[in-house]
Amino acid sequence: MALLPDKLIAELAKDGMIEPFEKNQIKYSEGRKLVSYGLSSYGYDLRVADEFKVFTNVYNSIIDPKNFSEDSFVNIKASTCIIPPNSFALARSVEYFRIPRNILTLCIGKSTYARCGIIVNVTPFEPEWEGYVTLEISNTTPLPAKIYANEGLAQVLFLEAKNECLVSYADRKGKYMKQRGITIPRL
Repeated sequence: MALLPDKLIAELAKDGMIEPFEKNQIKYSEGRKLVSYGLSSYGYDLRVADEFKVFTNVYNSIIDPKNFSEDSFVNIKASTCIIPPNSFALARSVEYFRIPRNILTLCIGKSTYARCGIIVNVTPFEPEWEGYVTLEISNTTPLPAKIYANEGLAQVLFLEAKNECLVSYADRKGKYMKQRGITIPRL
């Protein structure tokens, strides 16, 4: 596998691989600094939408991935989101992704947030997966952390295989295929 350069990512994006697609690295808007988003050297910096599910322990005493309840979250729609100390939130990407059969991606957090103790979980987008990305954002600090909607949050790195995979995410009818909103754990 090899990392894809920006020119090839831009070509793939013309076929609807990333919508909306920003061909430039955007760092400013209306005179204010942003956490950057858009095409980068070997990837794409995705934006976080203005929809968040912030974890709360009001109704729970244990986290169980086999029995995860919507009551575990407070829903927020806003231009910023405050994640409590030592807690996490789920969010979704602004961009919709359609991954080709010969591509695997890794979604990693941006260093601007990581340097503040805010970690975006490393997640693959498997060949032929499509949907809005559900993002897992952890605040590892003892202080509240602020996330800015419609700005960069994570970078997607694209790896191209020499051959197409034998069985894709679509072939397996993956449980997170074509997700639209923030998707909590499923079995």
